[in-house]
Amino acid sequence: MTVTYTARVANARFGGFYKLLLLWRGSIYKLLYKEFLVFFFMYAALSITYRFFLTEDQRRCFEKVSLYCNNYANLIPVSFVLGFYVTLVVNRWWNQYLCMPMPDRVMCAISATVHGSDERARMYRRTLMRYCSMSGLLILRSVSTAAFKRFPTIDHVVEAGFMTRHERKKFENLHSSYNKYWVPCVWFCSLAAQARSEGRIRDDHAYKMLIEELNAFRGNCSMLFHYDWISVPLVYTQVVTIAVYSYFLTCLIGRQFLDSSQGYSGHDLDLYVPVFTLLQFFFYTGWLKVAEQLINPFGEDDDDFETNFLIDRNFQVSMLAVDEMYGDVPHLVKDRYWNDSDPRPPYTAATLFQKHQPSFQGSTFDMALTKEDMLVQPLSDIEEMNEEASTRPFPLFSRLFPGVGPSPISSSAALTAPLVAPESQMTLLRRSSCSTSRSSDSLYLEGPDDHTQAETLPHPETRPPDVPLQSLFTVDSPSSSERGAPIADTIAPAQ
Repeated sequence: MTVTYTARVANARFGGFYKLLLLWRGSIYKLLYKEFLVFFFMYAALSITYRFFLTEDQRRCFEKVSLYCNNYANLIPVSFVLGFYVTLVVNRWWNQYLCMPMPDRVMCAISATVHGSDERARMYRRTLMRYCSMSGLLILRSVSTAAFKRFPTIDHVVEAGFMTRHERKKFENLHSSYNKYWVPCVWFCSLAAQARSEGRIRDDHAYKMLIEELNAFRGNCSMLFHYDWISVPLVYTQVVTIAVYSYFLTCLIGRQFLDSSQGYSGHDLDLYVPVFTLLQFFFYTGWLKVAEQLINPFGEDDDDFETNFLIDRNFQVSMLAVDEMYGDVPHLVKDRYWNDSDPRPPYTAATLFQKHQPSFQGSTFDMALTKEDMLVQPLSDIEEMNEEASTRPFPLFSRLFPGVGPSPISSSAALTAPLVAPESQMTLLRRSSCSTSRSSDSLYLEGPDDHTQAETLPHPETRPPDVPLQSLFTVDSPSSSERGAPIADTIAPAQ
């Protein structure tokens, strides 16, 4: 039976996995202890032979071989080939479980489409469901050793009630050298067509849905057959197995503790038990054993699929759904929260703390803005963005270089423009659809005292060619002698 430990790790806590390390059934200890003991005793035998039974010359020769094996053992790509192999096997293992022939969708389709409360309608539903279960049983006994041991011959299938004796004769009279798990599916289609002609299936849409559900079920049976037929390439399995075992055969010699008086590099400490070599063997060989167990989940290992349990469950549930439960609907009554616009199911004392937890409203639900940022700005006051007047993410450069940053004038014109007083405000008016007398290229200068006086300046691109650029941006004000200095002359003393 599959080892299930989900309830033990439902909550993450300190030492949550420690209890799992003590389990024996389905554990890595049960799977690996024989190989581990063989490796340890072989290492111990070589170590005892080197220390007590070899002559001095033989020791020197053994030490050279040990150093050679230790230097070149890392050339074997154990982690690389083993990692890809285990990933492939685990993905294949889970996909095989997803292809298990589960009759739940078919039984709901039969119960919804094959109508009638008389004995013949009941016979239709039960026979259709039995054909579906028979097809699943035939494919499972073809790929699973546990299912085959339970149903070794067709006689056992007949004795179990999945097939009648008349159906067995028809099944055996079909001469084919291939697996005939698909035969009950063909019987299913023929019987469904007969039920449609008798009006048990009321329309073609219901008949189409029933056949589609059967095809999905048959497709899962076919995929199980192909998974059993097409294995992981033998070359890949051989490469991984040879890489792991050859690596640790090399480690038997290369990881020996040599005589520290000889001055070999890395052999200053002489121990009797190679702790880290044993751990490495435990991890790498355990990784290989995981792949060995999962590569065929239809055996009888601790974590293999429980095919016999699935056969019993599927047959019992499907027959219950299409026969006893057909038309047996509870009375239609008002639910408990009929007049409640905000229904809230009750909490137990163990889950009361969850009621006070706030519900998630969105990642920006608690985001706060200042009042100034929330003021709505009229569209007429927002400067239109273009190539030359675009907001740059560097305000420091905008201060030092007026040509860089949001500006209604070009950067070349801004470098030669006069310095405008801080209290002055320059505004670029957008083109208005309701006023055609104003130009969108007009630049207004507003002073701190006289807001009605404004000078219309031509756009730099439309100025006459004989007019100097500086004259277009000269501001007539009482302090124009101080403010009319070029920008370059003003920035120089500041630097």
